[in-house]
Order: sequence, then structure tokens, then C-alpha cells
Amino acid sequence: MSKKIFTSESVTEGHPDKICDQISDAILDEILKKDPMAHVACETVTTTGMILVMGEITTNCYVDIPKIARNVVLDIGYNCSDFGFDGHTCNVLTAIDEQSPDIAMGVNNALETRNSNENENGAGDQGMMFGYACDETKEFMPLPIMLSHKLCKQLTEVRKNNTLPYLRPDGKSQVSVEYENDEVKRIDSIIISTQHSDRVSIEQIRKDIIEDVIHKVVPLELMDKNTKIFVNPTGRFVIGGPQGDSGLTGRKIIVDTYGGMARHGGGAFSGKDPTKVDRSAAYAARWIAKNIVAAGLAKKCEIQIAYAIGVAEPVSINIDTFNTSSYTEEQLIEIIHQVFDLRPTAIINTLNLCRPIYRQIAAYGHFGREDIDVPWEKTDRIDEILRVAESL
Repeated sequence: MSKKIFTSESVTEGHPDKICDQISDAILDEILKKDPMAHVACETVTTTGMILVMGEITTNCYVDIPKIARNVVLDIGYNCSDFGFDGHTCNVLTAIDEQSPDIAMGVNNALETRNSNENENGAGDQGMMFGYACDETKEFMPLPIMLSHKLCKQLTEVRKNNTLPYLRPDGKSQVSVEYENDEVKRIDSIIISTQHSDRVSIEQIRKDIIEDVIHKVVPLELMDKNTKIFVNPTGRFVIGGPQGDSGLTGRKIIVDTYGGMARHGGGAFSGKDPTKVDRSAAYAARWIAKNIVAAGLAKKCEIQIAYAIGVAEPVSINIDTFNTSSYTEEQLIEIIHQVFDLRPTAIINTLNLCRPIYRQIAAYGHFGREDIDVPWEKTDRIDEILRVAESL
């Protein structure tokens, strides 16, 4: 038998990096409401008492960036100076420029259509994007990252509904899963670190988190007497959020994707409009991988798509099913070519990405989100995939 332990982590919406992701995507959403064709590359930095919004934005509309940033912070729950950060009083700075015309030239008119009457978007940058799916959860996601996300969501839920009113917005989770012959066997360890009031004991915190967070999320049949549980292992987590650590958009890309179970091309998502293939092609790759696994063609599937800036067609497509498919990689790539159009304009139109849908996925993962309606999680190409597969 082959045994291994794999670990993934997640963070709550009050984590400094996640605050920045949500501000960047809230600004993107507000712009897309008024100008769906806007080009947005918006990044946010936060530290004690300050938010800086910077980047390149080309649009025909106006949005109140400081107001958006403050509203995000207040919605997260940083609404009192006692928490170390307050959306009412923090300083908000902006440093916004327009997108470089050298980049816009290739994005607005792809190399393939530059000398014709057609107008095809080119990729917003070079690079490679990965998508992944597996059959170990109903969401077609790895179990470690799904449990980590659900623990963080529950941690936020019991804070916001006043089940545990002494909790504060910043927090983390980490789950280690033991696999036997690549099948989930048990939970080896769970870690929860949560910001809290200084008027509660560590014993009370540990008792409440185990009862109201861990036992409400983690299946009891996956836990045993040897499962290790750590709650606030340092013993104190009063100073958190931007007061405890600076935050930056795009610094939680493994949390955003597959928890390290799959490869990552390195590009962040938040604050980028869908002409940036870092975002749109990563969503398309997840869509493809999920449909292939849902169709029963593989138990695990990882897709890589690569682009050249200003060019519409991908320069390469690669697939790895980790020896879980009866189809060859060449056959699966042929299925992808016949079923999915991976030019940026086609991805944007098919998945309807020029909409204000991004703030809601800026925390708790961009994939496996069955709690909200996002198009790249639909298994709507199974019939086409099976039809092409039968013809090979």
C-alpha cells in the first residue's frame, strides 16, 4: 500500500491579503457594471491604518475607489478601532494610470485578425495557466483545500451571526489528509488560527472552535483518535488584519486555486478584467478539467494552456490525467480542440465573463464554488465530450 499525507490551507476574508483581493475585485465589479469593455489591472496594498489602490485602468466611466475600498473593509467586519483596523477612518490612497497602448494594441486586435475586418481579442499577456479537477469530492476538487475553505467560511459565519461574538475577522485554517493508494483515508491534522478579543480565554476559544467550527464542517467518519487538532497554537491572536501584517493583492494564489495539489502558472486573478488570460484562461482550464472528470474520462485531470501576448490561439495545450484515463493524451487534446474554443474572446463570451461576478469569489476559493453560480463550474459539455470521445 502507498500512503501519503497532503496539506492545504485557506484564509478568511479578514486576512490582510484577502482584504486586498476583495477590494481589487470590488473595484473591477463596479467598473464592469458601467463599462463591460473596460481594461482593468487593479492591485491593492494594506497596512496599519492605510489602503493603497494602484494599477492600470482604461474605462469610460467613473467609480469612487476610496468609497468602494471602505465598504469592502466594513463589510468584512473591520468597523472599529478596537479591531486594529477601521474602514471608517483608514487612509485610502490611489495611484491609477491607463493601460499601456503597446499592450492595448495586441489585446484589442489579435495578430490573427489585425489585417482583416474581423476584431478578435488577443491574449493580454504571455504565460501558462493550469486547471484541475478530481473525483474525490462532489465539487470535483481536492479534499484538503475544500475542507480548508469550508472551515474558514464557518469561522466567518459564527463570527458574523454572533455565535462566537469574541472572534475578529482575521483567520486561517489548514487540513492534512492521509491518502492510501490515492484514495482519501482519514484526516491527519486540522489547524485553526483565529483573531479574537483579549477578553476571552484560550481554553474557551479552543472548546468553541472545535464544537462550532470543526465538528460542523469535517465529516466525523474521517476523524479518529489520532487526528491532531490545533486551535490558536501560539496561545494568543489578538493583533491581526492589516495591523498585524501587511496585505497585497495576488499573494494567495494557491489558496485561490487547488491548495497546491495541482501546478500553478504564477498569475494572480483578483483585480484583472477577463482579457487577462491569467484569469479567464485559468477559469477555462478548470471548466475543461471538471467536464472531463465529470464525463468519466479520467479520475484526475490537469490542463495547461499557454498564450503569446496579442495572439488569440493558444500556443500549446497540455493534459495530464495521472494514469487515470483509458484515453491517450493525444486523444484527450483532440477532444478539447473539438469541444472548447480557447481564444480569449470565445472564452469571455462563452463564460460571460464581462460581468460583475468577481468580488464574491475573491475569498474562499475561485473553484469548487457550488454556493454561488459561476459558469466555469458548470458540467455542461459532458454530452459533447462523450460524443467526440466515441468517434475517436
